[in-house]
Amino acid sequence: MASRLRPADPELVADALGRLASDTPERGDLRLLTKHYLALLEAIAPGRSVEVRVPPYAAVQVVEGVRHTRGTPPAVIETDAGTWIALATGDLTWAEAVEAGTVRASGERTDLAPYLPLG
Repeated sequence: MASRLRPADPELVADALGRLASDTPERGDLRLLTKHYLALLEAIAPGRSVEVRVPPYAAVQVVEGVRHTRGTPPAVIETDAGTWIALATGDLTWAEAVEAGTVRASGERTDLAPYLPLG
């Protein structure tokens, strides 16, 4: 697991969100926003029991519980960057994403609804 992520500069986040909303995102917008919102999730849901993966940009371990250290984690959430950003900003609910199949979650503590949206 890479070093902890850090939230991005609020101005950069606002600019990237604006470009996404206008359908003219720059190449790094998805990466910046994905990492930014994963960093916010780490801050509000510290722990190591659930791995949240947003390939190819980043993965974090969050939520208190049994710590995972090697091999395939017992609790995994995986989604694409667009879905992750929509969840983080409140444009999509956790239940809607799971029902649509754009979020794959397996294991205990993989319901992120209590932590979303991130703002």
